[in-house]
Amino acid sequence: MGGRPLATNRFTPVVTPQALHDLVPQTPQAARTVEAARGRIQAILRGQDDRLLMLVGPCSIHSEAEALLYAQRLAETRRRWGGELELVMRVYVEKPRTTLGWRGFLLDPELDGHLDLNAGLRRTRTLMRAVNELGVPVATEVLDPNTPPYLADQLAWACIGARTVESQIHRVVASGLPCPVGFKNGTSGSVKVAADAVVTAQAEHAWWTVGPDGAPGLHLTPGNPDGHVVLRGGWDGPNADLASVRRAAAQLSAARLNPALVVDCSHANSGSDHTRQGAVARSVLAHLAPGGPVRGLMLESQLHGGRQPFPASGQAPLFGVSVTDACLSWEDTQDVLAEAAATVRALRCAPEFDWREPVA
Repeated sequence: MGGRPLATNRFTPVVTPQALHDLVPQTPQAARTVEAARGRIQAILRGQDDRLLMLVGPCSIHSEAEALLYAQRLAETRRRWGGELELVMRVYVEKPRTTLGWRGFLLDPELDGHLDLNAGLRRTRTLMRAVNELGVPVATEVLDPNTPPYLADQLAWACIGARTVESQIHRVVASGLPCPVGFKNGTSGSVKVAADAVVTAQAEHAWWTVGPDGAPGLHLTPGNPDGHVVLRGGWDGPNADLASVRRAAAQLSAARLNPALVVDCSHANSGSDHTRQGAVARSVLAHLAPGGPVRGLMLESQLHGGRQPFPASGQAPLFGVSVTDACLSWEDTQDVLAEAAATVRALRCAPEFDWREPVA
């Protein structure tokens, strides 16, 4: 038969979780950052801390040097506005694809199509540890169910994305993660699938995965009490407006769930226009009030604004510019964070907000 020959199935051994932990061990400073941030995020989600959770950082990591420079700047910002904001850095290393494309730093750290998961795991764990050692907590999206044994001890917050929120295995994985987990509404805009995911993740489950020594085993999970919904808009439009927030909170309350929400200012909420993220954030801040369901915001942010085409083979990418979704610049990000901090300060003198008003 003519045409291109079929590729041969291949199997490449991968380092075990324990071997990776031995190679890149957790440090006391990184562990303190992780544990303290998990507790603070939990308190914010439960309404016990009036600060605002801010999940900010690149759409995807493609350079350790860029990520560390961003983290250093974020560490200074945390010192400036730590009384109002819990700043957590997006260190996203896996990319969900609608069809085809670069699958992220974890699998292809050289951005050249020569897949090297072992190098990606080592470099990712090293980077996450370095960010934590700066006192900056780490957030990421859990895409491959096999990654948590390698990286979960570095995470203060995790996300299950819009494409996988309906996946049973991702809900089960979330039930065993040791940190708060945000479930994005579905790509259609459905909040119900995210609420269902929160319910599922609260329960105990059995998760077939690998143990520290790399041997397959059954992980019995305790359930995750800190699942919550992330509003990111959908095919039917944005859902960052007050009416949408109230509807989502009402759905969660009707399901006897904590109505805590994080609003993603990117994706469908901004019409995939990075320059509108600030406007989305400001619109949410305008209807923020004590006792309301919005507990956090998410911004896709880089050193420089916009995006660049994915680099051709042998070509170095521009420094500090996203190679995936377009991001807000550092300067514009700082403007949003300053307004968020000012809003929190102002709200400390405001009357409590009753979000349980009738909604259309």
